[in-house]
Amino acid sequence: MLHYSFMQNALIASVFISILCPTIGVFLVLKRYSMMGDALSHASLAGVAVGLVFGYNPILSAFIFTSFFGVVIEFLRDYYKKYAEVILVIVMTLGIGIAITLISMGKTNANVNSYLFGSILTVSSTELYTVFILSIISVIILCVFFNQLLYITFDEDGAKIMGVKVKLLNYVFALLVGATVSVSIRIMGILVISSMIAMPVAAALQLHKGFKVTLIFSIIFGFIDVIIGLILSYYIDSAPGGTIALTSVALMLVIIIIRRLTKTNLNYA
Repeated sequence: MLHYSFMQNALIASVFISILCPTIGVFLVLKRYSMMGDALSHASLAGVAVGLVFGYNPILSAFIFTSFFGVVIEFLRDYYKKYAEVILVIVMTLGIGIAITLISMGKTNANVNSYLFGSILTVSSTELYTVFILSIISVIILCVFFNQLLYITFDEDGAKIMGVKVKLLNYVFALLVGATVSVSIRIMGILVISSMIAMPVAAALQLHKGFKVTLIFSIIFGFIDVIIGLILSYYIDSAPGGTIALTSVALMLVIIIIRRLTKTNLNYA
């Protein structure tokens, strides 16, 4: 399996994704904003469509679009403070509208399905470098602003009182989410990117540990999900996004069952 260059590229890209998606996902889930990843993944389809129609790198064009829509989501929060889900619907509607219009015109020069469902066969070296660069930049920014983002996640009003530039950091975080979605497109596929952002975190939360432990286990579970799902997709000849999504659900259910059995045994003891 590892003798094939396309599989090597897919595994390397998967490592970056398994670190970046759960890390961003922890903040989104704890902010009760996990559907933001789903909204931006649909918006990224517009970026992919524009890239394919005009001959640009689809990942870069997706990054531009997801970053733009991420900023739009943050901007609209001031106007829909009590109706956050409406913002996500607005972004999804606009992104999908642009994408369907361009794709239905028949001017795309590549198969859109590989971006919708993910593909291990078409991850080129150029796209791998793009994923690497965007991932490194995102991780660096996340490390620099980690404490401030953590403060904002749990107490945004308190962070404002303490002088943290909440508005600016929220925009920075929106850009990080956009970058995370765009680098995950090739492996995960647009339709199931949100599963990689939320599911490892959902599994880690079952351990009922502190933030840092939850973050670490989210990355571990994300890595397990991606690697097992990618290997399964190779052997059963399916889109990796689907097998990774199924693996993430299966792993979460296993953890829930183990937690329940452990708790039951302790009660009997």
